[in-house]
This record gives sequence, structure tokens and C-alpha cells, in this order.
Amino acid sequence: MFGRFERMVAGRYLRARKGERFASIIAIFSLIGIALGVATLIIVMSVMNGFKSDLMGRILGLHGDLTVFGYGRSIDDYPNDVAAIRQVPGVRSAIAMTQGTVLVEAGRYSTGAQLQGIAQDDLRNWKALSSGVIAGSLDRFVGDDAVAIGITLAERAGLTVGSPLTLLSADGQATPFGTMPRAKVYHVAVVFDANWNDYNANVVLAPIGAAQKFQMLGNAASLIQVSTDDPTHVQPIRQAIAARLDDPRLRVLDWTQSANGFLDAVTVEQNVMFLILTLIILVAAFNVISSLIMMVKDKTRDIAVLRTLGASRGAIMRIFLMCGAFVGVAGTFAGSVLGIAFALNIERIRQALQSLTGTNLFNPEVYFLERLPAKLVWSQVIEVIVMSLVLSLLATIYPAWRAAKTDPIEALRHE
Repeated sequence: MFGRFERMVAGRYLRARKGERFASIIAIFSLIGIALGVATLIIVMSVMNGFKSDLMGRILGLHGDLTVFGYGRSIDDYPNDVAAIRQVPGVRSAIAMTQGTVLVEAGRYSTGAQLQGIAQDDLRNWKALSSGVIAGSLDRFVGDDAVAIGITLAERAGLTVGSPLTLLSADGQATPFGTMPRAKVYHVAVVFDANWNDYNANVVLAPIGAAQKFQMLGNAASLIQVSTDDPTHVQPIRQAIAARLDDPRLRVLDWTQSANGFLDAVTVEQNVMFLILTLIILVAAFNVISSLIMMVKDKTRDIAVLRTLGASRGAIMRIFLMCGAFVGVAGTFAGSVLGIAFALNIERIRQALQSLTGTNLFNPEVYFLERLPAKLVWSQVIEVIVMSLVLSLLATIYPAWRAAKTDPIEALRHE
């Protein structure tokens, strides 16, 4: 498509001589603008993908893919229900749990928390928590006074393995003086790190028998947490579980119903950020137009001479198309390399900046996660590259067309 003569002239125009460097400087700034736009878009989309992926992993890992619970009641026959659920194809695990709100007191520290009761074997098989044990042992998670707490709660309350804490529940015994809250002293058996600050700070785990006694549930459970082999195809499993239980008093809720609203909000934010950051590339593309128009103005005499020597309008147009395409392609390539390298090493860069500045750039108490996530989706990277190249090439069409329309007689007459 581009002949040797056209490539030679385009290369000559891109290497400006002394006194002709203003248009080239604008072209350089256009190249930098495209590179920064592409890099920023790749980095932001990678961080949003990583945030969404990590958040979804934490939600599903800690709360399960499906939840079975009763309408305003506990699940009385939960051992048989758990056994029936585990027989459904695609179900990886089913855990019966109790759940209730309590007040935690440790010395002068007090806070609200959620008390969850779970069997020792189920906790051992719950990889989201058992793999994050940092103090104590799951072998000590037995009896009526053992609890497991998150690292954030332990640090705030000054608790270690063996430390006592008091749990209070508003559901107490009725007396002539009113309802008296129930209180019981427990001892920390396990300290875990769930890699989710909100869970580490607000959840207390107890053996299911001890939790049932404290919450006055008898031999019932509050819910059954179900994990599947493939969370993306959870609806058929939800229907199979509902059919297997065949109890109108029980409801089966999957993660697309309980947590999808939050994940949809992240997706909407991701799409909005993509549109906003695309404007950076669009602005850089307009700079390509201005730099090429200035180049065409500066090269009017050269265009007239080339036309007089026999160069066709198509050849002139291809020369300036190559000039603009070089800016777009080079900027896109540089931005892609910069963005991919930054996204792959973003956590190291964050830690280095924190060390240099002495500030916390990613507070887990605000963002729910312990680290800055990034996940490169190569289809999105290709989409960004193609979009940048298309915008850059479209920006070269009008200036190249104006150059091809230059009348050599009029141009030489004015010269």
C-alpha cells in the first residue's frame, strides 16, 4: 500500500530540520498523550478487574455460592438437609451455621459483632478461614468457651490466644425488672486472617454447640452455606437443591441474588471509568490532527513541488497518513508496554511508594481488601489498543486529505 518513495518522504517529514521543529514537537506531545491515555486505561481497567475478582472471591469464599435459610425461623432438621444438599451434583460443600448479633467486650474495648456457630470439621474444611489461621490451633476450637476471632478484632481489643472476652446478647431472660441480656465469658482459641478487613473485625466464630446454647436455638441452625464447583452456573444447582429439599418453609438464595447488586455497581463504575478515560485518547487524537495540519501548512511548497514532479494525490495522502499513523502506532505501543508493566507490578510499586512517602496508600479498612489487586484481561487490552489505533488513524484522514487537495499552481504562485 505504501511505496518506498512515500515511506522515504514520510520519514523525512518526521525528522524535522532546524527551524521546522514546532510541528514535530506538537507531534511528540501527541505521541506522549496517546501513550499516557492507553497506559492509564489499561492500568485502571486492570485494577477494576482485580478489585471485582478479589471482591467476588472473598464474598463467595466467606459467604458461599448459595445460602439456605428459613422464612423467619431456624432450620430444625439441618443434618438431614445438609446430607441431601451434598448429594446434589455440582455441590462441593454444605456447612450448617448459626448466626446472631452480639456485643463483644474485652477490657475497656467493646464493639458489635456477628456470632457464627460452626462445627470444628466444617471450619477445618473451610479453606477461606482455615488457610488463614495465624495464631492458635483449630484443635482447640472445641467446648463451650472457645472462639475464633479475626486479626483486626484481636489487634483492636488487644487479644491473643487464651485471652478472655465477654459476649452479650440482647435476647435474654424475662424478669420482673425487664429482659436481662445474656452474657458469657469465652477464651480465644484461634486468630485468623480472612484477607477481608470487614470480616476480620466483625465476626466471632464459636463451636456450633456452644453457639446454639448461647443463642437459645436448641438443636437448630440459622442457615446452610453451600459452595459449588462452578459459581458462574449456580442457578441450575439452586433449582436442584430447592427440589431436593422440597420444603416451602426453606428458601435457597444464590450469590447472584444476594451480592449481585454490589458487583453490578462495580461493573457500572468500571464501564464509566472506561468511557471517561477514553476521552484522554480522544484528546490526544485531536492533537494529532492539529500537528498534521501544521505540518501540511509548513510543507505546502514541498507538496506543490512533489505534485509538479509527478506525485499523485494518493501518494501525497499516503505520505501524511504515514506521518500520523506513526504517532498513533508508536504512542499506542509505548502506552501498552507501560500500562501492562505497571499493572503486573502495581503491588510492588504501591509498597515502594509507601516506603518512600511513609503514608498508607491503600487502607484495608476503607477498601475491604488487604492489597491493591490488578488483573489483566487480555481481551480488554486488545480492545484498548484497537480503539487507540482506530482513533489515531481516523485523526489523520482529514489533514492528509487536505494535503492531497493542495493545488500546486496556487501553492507555487504564493511561494
